[in-house]
Amino acid sequence: MQNNKIYGINGPVVTIKGRTELSMSEMVFVGEQGLIGEVIRLDPDAAVIQVYEETSGLKPGEPVKSTGMPMNVTLGPGILSNIFDGIENPLEALSRQAGAFIPRGMRPSPLDEEKLWDVTVLAEKGDYLGSGEIYATCPETKVITHKIMVPPGLSGKVVECRESGKYRVNDTVLVIEDKNGVKHPLTLCHKWPIRTPRPISGRKSPTKPLITGQRVIDTLFPIAKGGAAAVPGGFGAGKTVVQHQIAKWCDADIIIYIGCGERGNEMTQVLTEFQDITDPKTGEALTNRTVLIANTSNMPVAAREASIYTGVTIAEYYRDMGYDTAMMADSTSRWAEALREISGRLEEMPADEGFPAYLPSRLSEFYERAGLVETLGGDEGSVSIIGAVSPQGADFSEPVTQNTKRFIRCFWALDKNLAYARHYPAINWNDSYSEYISDLSAWYIQNVGSDFITCRNEICALLAEEKNLLEIVKLIGSDVLPDNQKLIIEIAKVIRVGFLQQFAFSDIDTFVTVDKQLRMMRTILLLYHMSKELVSKQVPLSEITSTGLFERLIQIKNNVPNDRLEMIDEYDEKIKSVLGNITP
Repeated sequence: MQNNKIYGINGPVVTIKGRTELSMSEMVFVGEQGLIGEVIRLDPDAAVIQVYEETSGLKPGEPVKSTGMPMNVTLGPGILSNIFDGIENPLEALSRQAGAFIPRGMRPSPLDEEKLWDVTVLAEKGDYLGSGEIYATCPETKVITHKIMVPPGLSGKVVECRESGKYRVNDTVLVIEDKNGVKHPLTLCHKWPIRTPRPISGRKSPTKPLITGQRVIDTLFPIAKGGAAAVPGGFGAGKTVVQHQIAKWCDADIIIYIGCGERGNEMTQVLTEFQDITDPKTGEALTNRTVLIANTSNMPVAAREASIYTGVTIAEYYRDMGYDTAMMADSTSRWAEALREISGRLEEMPADEGFPAYLPSRLSEFYERAGLVETLGGDEGSVSIIGAVSPQGADFSEPVTQNTKRFIRCFWALDKNLAYARHYPAINWNDSYSEYISDLSAWYIQNVGSDFITCRNEICALLAEEKNLLEIVKLIGSDVLPDNQKLIIEIAKVIRVGFLQQFAFSDIDTFVTVDKQLRMMRTILLLYHMSKELVSKQVPLSEITSTGLFERLIQIKNNVPNDRLEMIDEYDEKIKSVLGNITP
C-alpha cells in the first residue's frame, strides 16, 4: 500500500502504474502534502485518481497513500452556521489558521472537536437501538435541535451508556453490541460516503408545497416538499437572485446553499446577506439553519463535482432527523463542465458538445436523491433540490438543460428580456411548468381556499390567451381587436405587473403568503369578470379603463401587508361601486 507512486500528472488527474490494492471510489492522499483524491478508474496495471486540490508542484514519484475508505463527510453537530469548501474543509477555521490564502494539504476537522455540546442522552442501558434511531439530542443552534442517530447499517443492544451532560463530538456517549457480539462505540458524529444515498424506510408521494413567498412560483409553478426543480437561464437572467430569495424565505427547516463554480463575489454576497437577515420563521439569524458550501470558479475544478454530493449528503443527514431540507445548487452547469474537463483528460469518448456520455446518469443520480421519505427512525423528512442551469447563450436545447428536464418535475425558465426590463422574478410564464399541481391541489384547497386552483387555472388561461393575441397585434396592430380581446390584454398586464412581478427590496412585497396570493387573484378576476360583462353589453373598454381601476389594482402588492388582508376588501368594494355605476 505504501509503494504506490505517482507516474503521471494531467491537471487534476493523477496516474499510478503497476498493480495496486486500491479500491474504486476510495479516498487517497496524494503527494508529500497529502492532497485529497479519489480513485475513479482501475486497470489491471494502473489506477487513475481525481485530485480535489490544486496539483501544481506535484511530481512523479511522490507517494499515494490509501485510506481504506470511500470519499466521505463527517456528520454531527456544528455543521449549521458553517461554511465549507467542496470537500468539507471548514473555511472559517482554515482562514484563522492560514489567512486568506489557504495552503494545500491542511486537514482541520470539519467539526469543532473541542467545543462542548449540552447533550441529552435518550437511550438507557439494555435498550435495543435500530439503524437511524435517535439516542441523544443537543441544541445545535438557537432554532435547530440536533438529533444524534445510530448510523445506517448498525444496530444492537446498549451495553454501556453515559449520563446526559457536556460532550465533545468525538466523545463516546454509548456502546452497542450487535448480534455478532461486536461492540461499537457511538459518539456525536459519524462519517458517510458522499456518493452513496443514505438509506430510508420508504418514499412517499409529495402532498405539501414548498412555500417560497414568490407568487409566480407558489401560485403558477409550485414545487413540492421533496421535489426537484431546475432554474435555467442565461448570464444575467437572475438565477442566483431567485435562489437567494427561495433560500431566504422558503418554509424548509434547513437550507443547504452550494456555490458550485460561481464567482467569489456572489458567495460573498450570500455570506453578508444571510448574516444580516432575520429569519421570519424564528426571529433569529437565518444562518442558524443554513449551511454554505463555497466552491468558487477559481478553486480546483474537480472539487466542483464533490461539492454537489457533499451538499446533498448533508441535506439527507438532516432529513433523517425528520427535518424538511432545501438544497440550492448554483449551478449544475459548472458541475457538468467539471465532468467534461475530467472526462477529456481521461481521453473518454465525448458525447453532445463534448460532455461525457454518462452525463444523464450523473444528473439522474443527483436529482433522485430528492424526495419525501419515511426515515429509518420512523420520522418523515424531505430533501428538495433546486438546481440552477447556466446554458451558454441561453440556449435551452443544450445537453445539460435537456437532460435535467428528464429528471425534474418543475421547470422555471428565466427570460433575459424580462430581467433587463426589471421584471423580477424573471420566470417566463409561457415556457415554465410544474407537474406537481395535481399532487398539491388538495393541500391548496384544504389549507388556502376551495377556489385557489380554479383561480390559478384562469390566471394561466388569460396569460396564454394574451400570448396568442400579442402575436396578432405584432402582425396587424391592436386596433383591429374587438374590446373583449383588448380587455384580455389589459387584465393580463395587471397580472404580469401587479401579480407576477415582485419587488425583492420591499418589506411588504419581498415575501407574500399564499392567503394574500389567493386574495389578489380573486380581486384581479373580479375586475376581469365585471369588465367582461360590461363589454358584452357594448360598454366601450376605454370607458372602463378610464376609471383607473387597472392601475389601482397593481398597487395591492405594495400597499397591503400580509397581516392586513382585510384591506383588499376596500379594493373589491371600489371595483363593485365604480363598475356598478357604469350603465350600458
